[in-house]
Amino acid sequence: MRVVTWNVNSLRARMDRLASWLKYADPDIVCLQETKVQDSGFPYEEIAAMGYHSVHYGVSQWNGVAILSKRVPEEVQIGFLEPWDAQEARIVTARIDGISISSVYVPNGRSLEDAHYIFKLEWLKRLELEISARLSRGESVLIAGDFNVAPQDLDVWDPEEFVGATHVSPAERRALEAIYQVGLLDVFRRIYPDQRIYTWWDFRRGAFHKGQGLRIDLVLADLDLAARAVWGLMDREARKGEKPSDHAPVIIDFQS
Repeated sequence: MRVVTWNVNSLRARMDRLASWLKYADPDIVCLQETKVQDSGFPYEEIAAMGYHSVHYGVSQWNGVAILSKRVPEEVQIGFLEPWDAQEARIVTARIDGISISSVYVPNGRSLEDAHYIFKLEWLKRLELEISARLSRGESVLIAGDFNVAPQDLDVWDPEEFVGATHVSPAERRALEAIYQVGLLDVFRRIYPDQRIYTWWDFRRGAFHKGQGLRIDLVLADLDLAARAVWGLMDREARKGEKPSDHAPVIIDFQS
């Protein structure tokens, strides 16, 4: 089973790139973030023609998350299990092959002084509670997406550049660690325990070509599922070329 997470940063702008990438990467499940379309504007038919069923949660031209699957998704959950008016279109979940798979787009936070930062921490807490509830029911769980948190300094091109900024603050990292503690593992880091591999690069200042990136796109899985991971890749090639997203896809292969 090949699982991918990719913040495409607008489906309208990158549909052609997504189509060509699906053809050569041939994933079984794709978690997309920042689709930036409403449900009514999501290209269900185009994606079906590529061989994928899809579920999507989008309410405006911002945010938006989707799951594409070669198999029919079951028990689709839009948003969190516990209703929350402030949640925004940032999480969608579907049961596929017995696994509860969520595509998530965690709030950015903007700055440590911004109200959006408090929202980000609250959003991560609700995600923790969501995962805990699913695991307590005996579900196998996989959460993939743009977490907007670099888990450790190894995931940052220059930690000194980010002192006092979001994505690396102690509170954000504690919130992410709390999610691990309920019973999930960072699968990519299990495969690459020591390597500096990034998934996002600012469009500005030639950050991609300078290697000035962050690893903020994560695949988290319950311990049994994580133990089945046999291979992983950050697809750097997908970040190149004309009109790329500022994120690269992250691929994990699991034994069936």
